[in-house]
Amino acid sequence: MILASFRYKARTKRGDAIEGSMEAVSSTAVAGQLISSGMTPVDIQEETRRAAGGIGMPVLLRQRPRIEDLILFSRQMHSLSKAGVPLLQALSGLAQTTRHAELARTIGGVRVFLEEGRDLATALSNFPQVFNLFYVSMVRVGETSGKLDEIFLQLAHYLERDKNTRDQVKAAVRYPLLVLGAIAVAVTIINMLVIPAFAKVFAAHGADLPLVTRGLIAASNLMLHYWPALLMFAAVAVSGLRYWLASESGRYRWDKVKLRLPLLGGILHRAVMARFSRLFAIATGAGVPLITTLAVVARALDNAYVEERVLAMQGGLERGETLTRTAQVSGMFDGLVLQMLAVGEETGSVEELLREVANYYDKEVEYDVNRLGAAVEPILTVAIAGIVLVLALGVFLPMWSMADLARRH
Repeated sequence: MILASFRYKARTKRGDAIEGSMEAVSSTAVAGQLISSGMTPVDIQEETRRAAGGIGMPVLLRQRPRIEDLILFSRQMHSLSKAGVPLLQALSGLAQTTRHAELARTIGGVRVFLEEGRDLATALSNFPQVFNLFYVSMVRVGETSGKLDEIFLQLAHYLERDKNTRDQVKAAVRYPLLVLGAIAVAVTIINMLVIPAFAKVFAAHGADLPLVTRGLIAASNLMLHYWPALLMFAAVAVSGLRYWLASESGRYRWDKVKLRLPLLGGILHRAVMARFSRLFAIATGAGVPLITTLAVVARALDNAYVEERVLAMQGGLERGETLTRTAQVSGMFDGLVLQMLAVGEETGSVEELLREVANYYDKEVEYDVNRLGAAVEPILTVAIAGIVLVLALGVFLPMWSMADLARRH
């Protein structure tokens, strides 16, 4: 197992800032340890790595378990925990019956940590590639409260709803991408095969070519004679984009921009709000402290821009402001969420109301996805018509000129 030394900054329940270092396999494991100690992580930076004995996740990247595998694992753990099966025995059986090889190896590693005397949450935190911070934190709450079976059931329900929302968003994006891909392939074939044939005919007759035709021939020649350079440029551009998106600033900017994209931005924003509402409801219902809930939920939203806004709410809560006020200042939540938070704080039913908000947003996302096809089709139709018009004008205008010239002679 590869251990790393991490420098961390955190705040106590009273808001005092502390700094220190800790060895762990990942920053997620460090955050879990800090949260379990009653502190809120602020910043965690890796220092050095070293090898250590033991069994853990290999360094080489393997195929990560799918969300369906985690749903099944959570449901099985719920059933086994409810039946009173000891953890070691339950994990041993699951490691042998799980179909996903990587998840089976992970369960085996968790079992080893349990045999060393670690609690289940700490053991899970050593495998952040499979179990994220929210999952680990909820398991820790379940162990502390003695309701581990209920926590696993809640996690299974959450993962199922989250998968459904993600599938809906992917479905919303899939159709436009397929159409744009088909257009790109068609334009490439026309530029590589069709335009050169017409260019030879026009050159043989010495026709005076219009601007649109000259542009098409220039684009075709560029693709024909410089396609290796174009491919290299595309590869460099894609690699540079991936590198930029992997950086902290790039990921933040992209996560901010994609929430404001035409047509898709609203769907993505409502999907994030549904996820936030459901995670917040689960965590508060399990008895997780409010400031800790914000830290855990923020890192589970899979959006750096929203994560920063949610984490900023901690400062307001530490100053004694209400949850509704801090949410309003963050600028991330619409009137529905703010109203539900306000009513929930007054009546002490934040959990129930946020579950209703999450269900509402899920339905909104489903409706928007179904409506997206009808909204995108006219745009794509106009784009295809424009491409066909340019190609038609570029090809037929010179032919009409040549035919007219032939009739005159």
